[in-house]
Amino acid sequence: MIYADNAATTKMSEAAVNTMVSLIGDTYGNPSSLYAFGQKAKEALEKAREEVAEAIGANPREILFTSGGSEADNQALISAAKLGEKKGKKHIISTAFEHHAILHTLKKLEEEGFEVTLLPVHENGIVRPEEVEAAIKEDTALVTVMYANNEIGTIQPIREIGAICRKHGVLFHTDAVQAVGHIKVNVEEDNIDLLSASGHKFHGPKGTGFLYAKKGIKLTNLIEGGAQERGKRAGTENVPGIAAMATALKESVENLDAYAAKLTPIRDKIIAGLKEIPHSAINGDEESRVPSNINFCFEGIEGESLLLLLDDKGIAASSGSACTSGSLDPSHVLLAIGRVHDVAHGSLRLSLGEDITDEDADYIIKSVKDVVEYLRGFSPVWRDLVAGKGNFIL
Repeated sequence: MIYADNAATTKMSEAAVNTMVSLIGDTYGNPSSLYAFGQKAKEALEKAREEVAEAIGANPREILFTSGGSEADNQALISAAKLGEKKGKKHIISTAFEHHAILHTLKKLEEEGFEVTLLPVHENGIVRPEEVEAAIKEDTALVTVMYANNEIGTIQPIREIGAICRKHGVLFHTDAVQAVGHIKVNVEEDNIDLLSASGHKFHGPKGTGFLYAKKGIKLTNLIEGGAQERGKRAGTENVPGIAAMATALKESVENLDAYAAKLTPIRDKIIAGLKEIPHSAINGDEESRVPSNINFCFEGIEGESLLLLLDDKGIAASSGSACTSGSLDPSHVLLAIGRVHDVAHGSLRLSLGEDITDEDADYIIKSVKDVVEYLRGFSPVWRDLVAGKGNFIL
């Protein structure tokens, strides 16, 4: 079996599992308790905070542990919106291809009277900094742009966008769920004020994540109760999970160069192989993308059938975000970069892991070619296109 859906979730690393098991066994105290059992858990919690902070160039007191990226996104956007509202600023800038944790939160804020500008994304899947700057107004409270897209893997010019926001005195948030642990991220160098991340995307456990909030930014609580996380996120901390996430992140960051060196050529080999399929197209820029991501559209087929037949061949892949896998609508990301509905339906996302081999790549290429040819063989849409009853788009 070839697991090629690492953008949906990753297998926990051995080091992360060992950390988690160790703490479950002997560090079960409540970190808010004053006695020794509790303080041992507190030490593990704060060590994890230090490791996470170091991995992204932050101060430990700027790290807030959450249940994952979606919670961190929600708290970041709501906090920035409330801060802006106090100053009479109710305008937010984002993009049309953000994760739904961002888009749905922005929709909620619109219902509360905020104005939201969603910038268009160009065919290469990259946001243009000059368009961000042109959209900033006197009442702009926040700009939120994802670091790397969860479907097509394109890396955004975050440092430049952050610098523009600093120049205009606007808070800048980035959903870095698909970037942290995969490419270098440094909140100071990248001019980031708020950042969201999720543990299970870089070999940590599910149900763990963190929010970076630059010193001085007052957060709005989503969960009320106790005084955990400096009073900003109530609930007894999941110490074993948090520590395992920190271990996984530290390990991932230490191996970023090796990760890129191995995955980039294999990624490019698969891209070159899939390009040989007639009337296919890669989605997003070929260069400015995370090392693990491959995203294609194939004209004349349905993505769901493609995934099921690849699964029969032992390849686990996806057509886009796991968060919308139950939807029959085409990917909003692909529509945002200009793919038409019929083409967007025939999409495939392969997100590679460190255990991928050249032999796996060869098998993936052959399998996708075979399945696409098979599906087109009984596709009425494809038959009409071949017969000249319609025009090819790709």
